[in-house]
Formats: sequence, structure tokens, C-alpha cells
Amino acid sequence: MFRAKDIMTKENIISVKEDTPVYEAVQLAVEHGISGMPVVDDDMTLVGLVSEKDLLRLFRERQDAENKTVSDFMTQPAIRFDEEESFTDICDFLMRNIFRRVPITSNKKLVGIISIRDSLRHILKLRGKSNPGQAKALAEKKIR
Repeated sequence: MFRAKDIMTKENIISVKEDTPVYEAVQLAVEHGISGMPVVDDDMTLVGLVSEKDLLRLFRERQDAENKTVSDFMTQPAIRFDEEESFTDICDFLMRNIFRRVPITSNKKLVGIISIRDSLRHILKLRGKSNPGQAKALAEKKIR
């Protein structure tokens, strides 16, 4: 049985702190093409999540948001899974809920993240068909 730690993205996780200016968080999400980020404190303890939907509130608050931080927009407490949790349980959760990603923790510290896209990559890998170049070529062929 696969565990969260077997599938999770461990490196280059984009996260923010509660005191990160909210427009900086928006910039990170856009630049990296991600739909949300874990919010952590100085020792990487997970304190919340900030998603695209959370950040959409800026449209209504744009005149009053210049000095606001991630803490004004994040969702807390953060739903999270331990690194020892079953990958099947995480997939079940992602299928039943609106979330596109879940943070993975060890002793409440952020150690990874699993997104729906990570899960799909893992499914392809299990089938022995993990070839990003081939997938891109197929996608381009269908677009034309």
C-alpha cells in the first residue's frame, strides 16, 4: 500500500507565512501556476492554507487590501494528512471535496504536498506509462 510520503512532492513547495503581503501570495500563485499554498510559521508548522478562491476576495476588498496579509485571507485550521496516511484515503478525500491539494505533515510540520495532478502522475506511473513528453505531444495533437 502506498503512503502519502511515497507520492508527495517534497521539493520546491511554494509556501507562505501568515505575515506575507497578500499581493505577494497572489503573485506567487500566478507565477508558479498553483491553485493554493500552505501557510507555515518559522519552524514549518502548518497553520493554514490560502487558495485561489480565498484570494478572490481581493476583488471585493481591493481598495482596503493594500496592507493586508495572508492571515487575513487564509483558511484555518488547515486540513492535512500525515505522511504515513494511505494514498487511497487521500484520493478518496480529494474526490469527495473541493480541494485540489492537501498538505502532508510530520509532527504538524509541513513535509510535502499532494495535488490532484500529483495523484494523476502517480496513476500513470503505476501503469508504466509515465512519459511527460508523450503526454504533451498527445495534448498538442488534440488541440490542433
